Amino acid sequence: MPSAQPDASTVKSAERTVRILEALAASPGRLTVSELQERLGYPRSSLHALIRTLRELKWVEADDSGSAFGVGPHALLSGTAYLDRDPALPYANEALEDLRAETGYTVHFARRDDAYVLYLASREARDTVRVVSRVGRRLPAHLTALGQALLAELTTAEVDAILPAELPALTPHTVTDRAELHAELARTRDRGWALEREQGTAGVSCVSAPVHYRIPATDAISCSMPVAAATEQEVARVARAVVSHTTALAGTLRRHGIR
Repeated sequence: MPSAQPDASTVKSAERTVRILEALAASPGRLTVSELQERLGYPRSSLHALIRTLRELKWVEADDSGSAFGVGPHALLSGTAYLDRDPALPYANEALEDLRAETGYTVHFARRDDAYVLYLASREARDTVRVVSRVGRRLPAHLTALGQALLAELTTAEVDAILPAELPALTPHTVTDRAELHAELARTRDRGWALEREQGTAGVSCVSAPVHYRIPATDAISCSMPVAAATEQEVARVARAVVSHTTALAGTLRRHGIR
């Protein structure tokens, strides 16, 4: 009888393949084999072989020189399939449309992925000047209102188990002190929504609330506004709208049996 256990080298190759794709996806630019080796620590011979295979399968593509690599078109097909098959997303898109219409600001729908939030849908404010979509992008949870709203669904011990030992910063306003973050999460729990000012993007303030169709909530909706517009009165107005729409969305998802 053949063994049912997978070959150890096959499992290792599969893991390395995924790590290569994750490293390329996370990088703002293409990476050389030397840069991949520095980030991942894999032998150059293994990297060359895996990248060659990924290029042949169109999961990785090279620049004109053939020496620097990025994700290829088949990676996009895989990500699109994930979005197409998510039963909550069509209802979330409707909620985003309604929330944008009510507030006039850019809105996002995201899901927590361990210590990160993964953006699944966005609707830009109609007068926005930013043209790059956040859909498919991933940001550290601790520095986004979306992530803080979802981290607040967990206990302090659970949050500490998820987050890295050192919290990275994207702006001078990012909270990197763990005690300060826990204090902010406590405030988020008390009021039912999260608020961050310029922690993830300079000049932007954001309000977010979880969508309670799962326990603990895995998804959240946020509304971003210029920090100059985020007065106490305006934040309160936006927060009421965000909570109202996330509550309605959760009810819709539960009625349709989506968990």
